[in-house]
Amino acid sequence: MATTVTAKGQVTIPKPVRDFLGIGPGSMVDFKRAADGTIVLVPAENAKLQSRFARFRGHAKGGLSTDEIMALTRGE
Repeated sequence: MATTVTAKGQVTIPKPVRDFLGIGPGSMVDFKRAADGTIVLVPAENAKLQSRFARFRGHAKGGLSTDEIMALTRGE
């Protein structure tokens, strides 16, 4: 799978490679030199960028129902 390098030195990683490596938007990758001199692209360990909202996931437990929220907003 060949790809073209842009004037800024950027490349698009082909979708089959992204899928195989499990990388997506915001993922970090490392370039490592193999023993034979080739360069290998690997997902960076523990370096995946975290959404600024990620720390709030799973915190909304036992909240109000939709009807209760609507009653509060209507002043009932």
